[in-house]
Amino acid sequence: MIKHIVIFKFKPEVSGDERSSALTSLRGLPDKIPVIREFEVGEDVVRSPRSWDCALVSVFDDLEALNEYQVNEDHVAAARRLRELCESVASVDFEF
Repeated sequence: MIKHIVIFKFKPEVSGDERSSALTSLRGLPDKIPVIREFEVGEDVVRSPRSWDCALVSVFDDLEALNEYQVNEDHVAAARRLRELCESVASVDFEF
């Protein structure tokens, strides 16, 4: 199994509506991409100086499934939109 974690820090000028729309698109991916086993998107509630704004935690059967997800056109569109709205995006993928 592969756990895929992505964290997002939005640009200060991004509106609440833009954030909400992008996260809604992200949350819709499991309905469109069958290789996703688990998928959670959450916004930070602590809002400390070291906090990021949002995180995605997802699970895939293997690296092949993760790669299929990453090139899926729905994922590519959602990721592109988030990169436009974010000043920083970081990720880690690990086996468990």
